[in-house]
Amino acid sequence: MTPGLQHPPTSVQRPGMPSGARMPHQGAPMGPPGSPYMGSPAVRPGLAPAGMEPARKRAAPPPGQSQAQSQGQPVPTAPARSRSAKRRKMADKILPQRIRELVPESQAYMDLLAFERKLDQTIMRKRVDIQEALKRPMKQKRKLRLYISNTFNPAKPDAEDSDGSIASWELRVEGKLLDDPSKQKRKFSSFFKSLVIELDKDLYGPDNHLVEWHRTPTTQETDGFQVKRPGDLSVRCTLLLMLDYQPPQFKLDPRLARLLGLHTQSRSAIVQALWQYVKTNRLQDSHDKEYINGDKYFQQIFDCPRLKFSEIPQRLTALLLPPDPIVINHVISVDPSDIDVEVEEPLKGQMSSFLLSTANQQEISALDSKIHETIESINQLKIQRDFMLSFSRDPKGYVQDLLRSQSRDLKVMTDVAGNPEEERRAEFYHQPWSQEAVSRYFYCKIQQRRQELEQSLVVRNT
Repeated sequence: MTPGLQHPPTSVQRPGMPSGARMPHQGAPMGPPGSPYMGSPAVRPGLAPAGMEPARKRAAPPPGQSQAQSQGQPVPTAPARSRSAKRRKMADKILPQRIRELVPESQAYMDLLAFERKLDQTIMRKRVDIQEALKRPMKQKRKLRLYISNTFNPAKPDAEDSDGSIASWELRVEGKLLDDPSKQKRKFSSFFKSLVIELDKDLYGPDNHLVEWHRTPTTQETDGFQVKRPGDLSVRCTLLLMLDYQPPQFKLDPRLARLLGLHTQSRSAIVQALWQYVKTNRLQDSHDKEYINGDKYFQQIFDCPRLKFSEIPQRLTALLLPPDPIVINHVISVDPSDIDVEVEEPLKGQMSSFLLSTANQQEISALDSKIHETIESINQLKIQRDFMLSFSRDPKGYVQDLLRSQSRDLKVMTDVAGNPEEERRAEFYHQPWSQEAVSRYFYCKIQQRRQELEQSLVVRNT
């Protein structure tokens, strides 16, 4: 048999025929198929909030140093940093309430932020659903239409070659997948594991009436098969097609088929149906869960009253047979022959490409970074605006308050006693208590000097 005409292919879903089930081939072979004015620090502990002026700000930590490091706190580990970074990123996107009150149009941005959170949750949930769906086999039923035709070449007495001087016929077996949305067409032979054509034994004898093709690791796929034989009489033939099931399927023993209600199915589906039968009929041993206590049907099939779960795969091997082949008796006719086949779901490729695509994620990350930068810029502009507004309302008072605030900060940082800001003014020394304070000061100095003199005299006398 040689490759036939080119037609698009895909898969079939009917049982096939095991290799070696028929007579070995004896005939002719088949063919191969901006920085702020002042810093923006946090409120210092131990200082009342009411005593803090808006302009009292602490300088930001230098680049490369976190706020925790600048305050002497322990630095979190890498996983904790990553989690806090995610929370911080989401918090950095939110505009403060005071800014939203100043700019009413910012509510539209907050609405978009809420919608983005919902959209992220939906996309994440769908990604998980797609990942779970890709773990399961995704098959769908399609119709593979078979085209079986033959041509007759009458004998030509004046032909120069021996082939033309003898009458012959040629049989073609081709197929086409109907309603196939996939752009990648499968070869016709890729749906089958083997193909056997049985010719009329009375015409071609018992040793030359079988034509076989079996799949091998080196098989090249083809769009069809051709068989050519000499003869000028009508020939009856039977086509036996064995589908190439993925995953492999098996025909159940008649007794097991009646018990489970299955005819041809994959091994995993058969084991699952058997386990469902055990659970439904409560055959699992209540004391030793590893054993199954069979009922009368179970005992007849497995030929034992009690067996372990681990023995089921081995015992099933003797009850599973190769699936039946698709049998077609060829008659020259224009009526189509449709059979069910399995093809890959075209949506699977789109789902896989969606999971592997990183362009959208990179674009989203870039937009998130831009949003964080914009929010930070808005916060810095808000600080500058507050400074300008306070200064414009009362320039003198604002500067005095600022100086007092800076003085208090300097006093706290240097641990200086007294009030340097008031002591540097002349009015501080014209208060009523200043005369008494001077007298006390000189009295203390005189007493200190007197003690020093007395101590020196005592030393000399001794």
